[in-house]
Amino acid sequence: MVKPNAYSIQTDKSAIISQHTVLVKRIAYHLLARLPASVQVDDLIQSGMIGLLEASNNFDHSKGASFETFAGIRIRGAMLDEIRRGDWTPRSVHKNSRMVSEAIKLLEASLGRDVTDIEVAEKLDISLNDYHHILSEVSTGKIIGIEDLSTGADSISNLEDVNNNDPYDNFEKIVFKKSLTACISTLPEREALVLSLYYDEELNLREIGQVLDVSESRVSQIHSQAMHRLKGRMQSWQS
Repeated sequence: MVKPNAYSIQTDKSAIISQHTVLVKRIAYHLLARLPASVQVDDLIQSGMIGLLEASNNFDHSKGASFETFAGIRIRGAMLDEIRRGDWTPRSVHKNSRMVSEAIKLLEASLGRDVTDIEVAEKLDISLNDYHHILSEVSTGKIIGIEDLSTGADSISNLEDVNNNDPYDNFEKIVFKKSLTACISTLPEREALVLSLYYDEELNLREIGQVLDVSESRVSQIHSQAMHRLKGRMQSWQS
């Protein structure tokens, strides 16, 4: 059998990358619709191309998955990593986010039930409008995502990849996903629905608002409060 030489291998990789450039752009524009205006699509595409290159180097046909599926996970993960590295959110928003999470956690531990917007606002000694403003700021900054509920699993995109060579890592991701699913099921109905439409159906906030017949800003607030509630309930997964 004639072994492929380095030139032919490189040619094959170049062809694969060229064929899947459109996949990088599609994922970039899909993510862009869910991100603040400060995020540039060119930056997403650049990081996505790096993810595509890594996918072409690491793809294993024996795993059974198609290259496009494998590459899509790597591309999206590379883009999310780039977004997290370029944190544009003011420190005050991070501080307010921690304050809201702590207030919700304490109230729910004390009352033994889901707490309302009004109760959280009263706990923080601020008006309901100010509380909603904080939720909107956090949501716009995207400083809490599913991937941030666990320090063990790298990112939401990597949570989908349970076919790597580390049995413990695979097991941890599977258990985390089960815990997350169970925790989401305990959320108030509207919050659980928003997360399902956002993460499972991949609708943007405007589209979810049309489904629920509420404004996009209200969807943003519901999503933000749901993530803060989850953060408190998934505390065992955080350092």
